[in-house]
Amino acid sequence: MKIYHGSLIIIKKPVFGYGNPHNDYGLGFYCTESNELAKEWSVDYELDGYANCYDLNLDGLKVLNLNEKPYTALHWLTLLVQNRTFKDKSYLVRDAKEFLIKKFSIDCSKYDVIIGYRADDSYFSFARDFLQGTISYRQLINALKIGGLGEQVVLISNKAFNAIRFIDAERAFSNEWYPQKIKRENDARNEYFTSEKTKRQKGDLYINQIIDEDMEADDERL
Repeated sequence: MKIYHGSLIIIKKPVFGYGNPHNDYGLGFYCTESNELAKEWSVDYELDGYANCYDLNLDGLKVLNLNEKPYTALHWLTLLVQNRTFKDKSYLVRDAKEFLIKKFSIDCSKYDVIIGYRADDSYFSFARDFLQGTISYRQLINALKIGGLGEQVVLISNKAFNAIRFIDAERAFSNEWYPQKIKRENDARNEYFTSEKTKRQKGDLYINQIIDEDMEADDERL
């Protein structure tokens, strides 16, 4: 698998155990299969970056793909609430977090690589709306597919770090890629508000019903 990591610097040898433990899936090396997305992620306002390119040999690695069965969006969301900071503004959000952790937790220590949605500010807001009961499960699923915000490939074990080989690094200029980064996220938000957040349908499933019915991961509605 060819993967890219967006960074302000060139990283020839990623270091296992280094980074922010409060990212989407915890401590790890966050990459994408898209060179374009890596360039967008690498830059900041008036700061150029690099799309570091690697070859990842998956032979012998255990991969957790959250976008494949038997996993659901609630498994993805559970990892998010376990690793990222959520402000519990209501009893419903607190109950939802406790329920998800009890029912949909995954032991990631068994895996070397995680593949799943990237929870940038837009995706994070979709998840928060669902936990607050503002949108349904169907709307959450649809929201995760809009805007082309992309999947991420995350190396989480020492074995995975040993399976990666640096190829090269391509410079990403802020004046070109930062506006594209902002536009992509704004387009996702705008599409969400115009096409999803206001479109409630009869029979939609909300977090309070999922909790009240004590739903399991194999429920066909999920």
